Amino acid sequence: MIAQKNSIQYAENLDQQDPLAHYREKFYIPQINGEDSVYFTGNSLGLQPKSVKDYLQQELDDWAKYGVEGHFDAKKPWFAYHEFLTPKIAKIVGALDSEVVVTHSLTTNLHLLMVSFYRPTKERFKIICEAKAFPSDQYALESQVKFHGFDPKDAIVEIAPREGEHTINEEDIYKAIEENADSVALVMFGGVNYYTGQLFDLEKITAAGHKAGAVVGFDLAHAAGNVILKLHDWGVDFAAWCSYKYLNSSPGGVSGMFVHQKHEYKPELPRFAGWWGYDKDTRFLMEPGFVPMKGAEGWQLSNAPILGMAAHLASLDIFDEVGMEKLRAKSDQLTAYLEEIIDDISARKGHLCEFEIITPRNQKERGAQLSILAHGKGKAMFDSLTKQGVIADWREPNVIRIAPVPLYNSFVDIYKFGERLEKAIEE
Repeated sequence: MIAQKNSIQYAENLDQQDPLAHYREKFYIPQINGEDSVYFTGNSLGLQPKSVKDYLQQELDDWAKYGVEGHFDAKKPWFAYHEFLTPKIAKIVGALDSEVVVTHSLTTNLHLLMVSFYRPTKERFKIICEAKAFPSDQYALESQVKFHGFDPKDAIVEIAPREGEHTINEEDIYKAIEENADSVALVMFGGVNYYTGQLFDLEKITAAGHKAGAVVGFDLAHAAGNVILKLHDWGVDFAAWCSYKYLNSSPGGVSGMFVHQKHEYKPELPRFAGWWGYDKDTRFLMEPGFVPMKGAEGWQLSNAPILGMAAHLASLDIFDEVGMEKLRAKSDQLTAYLEEIIDDISARKGHLCEFEIITPRNQKERGAQLSILAHGKGKAMFDSLTKQGVIADWREPNVIRIAPVPLYNSFVDIYKFGERLEKAIEE
């Protein structure tokens, strides 16, 4: 049965039945060898929506026409430009409009949020996180701990996979929280692990952290626009994410942050303040003494980077049209088909190279990414894939990260990947 599925006819039939197939035409697909590449790195940088050019041109035209007056006279006034993004991104992360804002960059937002929500004391100072989180998170946590005068060796509790396993057993997370219930100040994980593609149960982690008396936050760089999120309903305290991966919003594009409604108006909450987070009704009086806006907007520092936000808005309008439920359904179909193709090749070509999918097989425990461990082959095999027009991601020592994105990847893409992977093995 699997061998029958590993055919161009089967893949083409799936594409013909796909109600979202036409959205591929809304994106630019990088060309290699004179044809569409097999682009599987939406987990690093999403593709450019063709509409971005028009969105940017509108702001460039208004800048040329109005100069500084564009803040109030532009078609979409720059003074409140971030508000055009708010309801769209709120749907994607499962939040109230007041709980989200698009501003700054991801690690900047994480630091700003930890200023407010990592408030260690002599008794309660530990941070529980995943081992081998993305380096930015590691450095951010380490520097926050040091800033407060603690030794990271004592303050940071990392949860790693068990011996011989690739992903984290979530029972180990809950056990660590319980064992450190008297000393944990913050629980902070990536929503989806960047290396293995493991999706954590954010609702259960939040509940466990709160039971222990800790604040709970998440880096959703690999989760936003990828998996179903319900940050408000789950009671998450804070979160941040970038916009350039699954959200397709330009290299190094603007970030988003979430602050739960229960924290929406606490002027006494410590924060690093800036002018754009000041109550907008009196902002231009420019008086001393910071008065924050209610909700996540109160964590803004500077006025909006309009061109980056315009690119972001172009993509968010597509998400708003499709909806996360439909995207997630197709994503599950894509990864299931990719899983079958990889298993088929590994079964037939195991004497040359055996592939081990280290991402959880349970679809509820993963998003769009599958990470494949290549036993018996190294970087040369990956380089062969690249020459054949596959844009994927290599991680040492021998892991290939593949992320078929439902907005622009097809089932034929997956078939072609398998075909070229098989050729790379044989070479």
